[in-house]
Amino acid sequence: MANLKSIDTAFRQAVESKAMPGIVAVAATDKGVVYEGAFGKRELGKDAPMTLDTVVWIASMTKAITATAAMQLIERGKLALERPASETVPALASAKVLEGFDAAGKPRLRPATRPITLRHLLTHTAGFAYEIWESSIAQYQQATGTPGITTCANAALTTPLLFDPGDRWDYGINIDWVGKMVEAVSGQTLDRYFQEHIFGPLGMKDTAFKIGPAQRARLAKIHQRDDKGALAPIDLEIPQEPEFHMGGGGLYGTAGDYLTFALMIMQGGSLKGAQVLRPDTAALMAQNHIGELEVGMLKTAIPPLSNDVELFPGMSKKWGLSFLINTQQAPTGRSAGSLAWAGLANTYFWIDRTKRVAGVFLSQVLPFYDHTAIDLFGTFEAEVYRAI
Repeated sequence: MANLKSIDTAFRQAVESKAMPGIVAVAATDKGVVYEGAFGKRELGKDAPMTLDTVVWIASMTKAITATAAMQLIERGKLALERPASETVPALASAKVLEGFDAAGKPRLRPATRPITLRHLLTHTAGFAYEIWESSIAQYQQATGTPGITTCANAALTTPLLFDPGDRWDYGINIDWVGKMVEAVSGQTLDRYFQEHIFGPLGMKDTAFKIGPAQRARLAKIHQRDDKGALAPIDLEIPQEPEFHMGGGGLYGTAGDYLTFALMIMQGGSLKGAQVLRPDTAALMAQNHIGELEVGMLKTAIPPLSNDVELFPGMSKKWGLSFLINTQQAPTGRSAGSLAWAGLANTYFWIDRTKRVAGVFLSQVLPFYDHTAIDLFGTFEAEVYRAI
């Protein structure tokens, strides 16, 4: 293992100054672990330390796992990228485009001009959005009594489209619908499907929608930063008996488990003798699937939950199935064409298939795109590249 004391120093200073509550980070190449470290506390004011096996809410890092399940089912001929998704989940046929609100505040809706496909959903081009970054969705939820997605209530999936499928990229509840499609064609609940076809084969023992007793004993608390920068623990947990398993953001897990998943993708769908995907499928997932469309900035509509999000400012960014793709080399050393994404509580990962390295950074802090967390993640990534 490389001696990466500069990462240790940065992480230790952040937790000792209470700029961050706790951090876990791991990185590896084909040859083995490059870095692993855990610093700080699982909850500020409590004694339990962050450890390498601390369990956190990985939120939207769930999306790549749900996409992997869908790609497995494409391999088996049970799903197809271009087929109308409503053939699998009929409720998608009734998705309408929100044009605005009338004088009384009632939503004005119209039919979509084309059907939603699995490719639209996997690439966030179906028209769905999140209320965190789109105020019109929050307005619709208020006007209609529609619950937010983290309630894991089926009614949360009834929010409208903001544009016709395929017209542009916008980040939203798309992958929750993909989870519904996985369930529909597999005949299994999403948790069982993941366990049988992904987690079990890869040995990911600590990743699940439902927090088991062994995992709860190692669970980190989510913290929220106020407008003065101070952190305090909050009570936020994804429903443990949900109406549906949130394929877009419901999983809990560990850094080691997610690194295992990332290395499987990096190594073409297999890891340590377990084949999860065919090599051609893993390669397909890593390609740009939005053509000339661009991944744009996410401007916050709910500041306590997210800051404005602009990854790699000034760089053209694309989307695969289902990952962010940077089109140029990043300042950290990340190769062009690498895969990445993140979770709302400031969890991040990247997969560099060119330089053969992957990394995972976990914290439990809101709002998303926390500048302290992002700076630390950048330091971690850059020092990993310096070491390999």
